[in-house]
Amino acid sequence: MEVTVRTATTALLVSHNGLQVYLRAVGPKAQHSVGHVGAQYVIWTADSRDDFVRCERVLRARSDRVDTREAEGFTLIEGRDPSGLPVLVAYPGPDEVARLEIISRYYV
Repeated sequence: MEVTVRTATTALLVSHNGLQVYLRAVGPKAQHSVGHVGAQYVIWTADSRDDFVRCERVLRARSDRVDTREAEGFTLIEGRDPSGLPVLVAYPGPDEVARLEIISRYYV
């Protein structure tokens, strides 16, 4: 994997096939927002604009906590699954639009 974006506390690594991993460094006494160390979010990519709109519709029908935001060239929606855990869907995917920024809501 290659580091494509880096901040003081975060790095975005991208593989040759478009897999992305955001790594976040926190101090030894920092609180872990989800109560543990490990995966905090998983982000899916919608297959098309219509699929993204469908995902947004489903999330809004099942959760009152839905947020949509625009980043550099892509859109991200966040909702909650039935147990309250975050569900994130992006469109277009990193194979179509390179990720040029760290999403501050999650990693900074």
